[in-house]
Amino acid sequence: MNVGAPAPARAAVDREQLLVELVDLEGRALGPCPVREAHTAPGRLHRAFSVLLYDSAGRVLLQQRAAVKTRFALRWSNTCCGHPAPGQDLVAAAQTRLAEELGITAAQITPLTEAGVFSYRADDTGSKYVEYEWDHVFVGTLTSGVPVADQDEVREVRWADPRVLAAEIAARAADFTPWLAGVLGVAGEAVPEGARP
Repeated sequence: MNVGAPAPARAAVDREQLLVELVDLEGRALGPCPVREAHTAPGRLHRAFSVLLYDSAGRVLLQQRAAVKTRFALRWSNTCCGHPAPGQDLVAAAQTRLAEELGITAAQITPLTEAGVFSYRADDTGSKYVEYEWDHVFVGTLTSGVPVADQDEVREVRWADPRVLAAEIAARAADFTPWLAGVLGVAGEAVPEGARP
């Protein structure tokens, strides 16, 4: 999909040194940990978020992760995802990543709504890193504008019908991030008003 003009360059940040919030098996905060350490095998359970944006036809916006991503590079995934800083408001963290990765501001979407939480663990055999996350899933609708991808984060974007996407994931799981099916499952019936065909 044509995603508009490239996003302006921003100051380089070593995202692997940022802090994530470790949690227990019930999602209670345990304390901070650097991203790289949390993702080093066997992995440490930590808080994350995943965003699914819909359009007025009920399609979901997917991104293909950039080649330089540390984990699960070049795989298709939900609109965006990331880690809140310890104690950071989850919606604020999600809106920040939408703006950084796709140039999508809060004014362009309906308010993000938390659809639910799920936990997953996935080994990236290519990088030897691990995703072990307590993932808060947020949904919203893109009401104006188009994504403007930061090429350091996102290789490509596309819109997908959720039913067709489920069949694609079943047929070609290796093309998608291991958490995408779980995100779609949690989102389930939480499709925002105005995003239903």
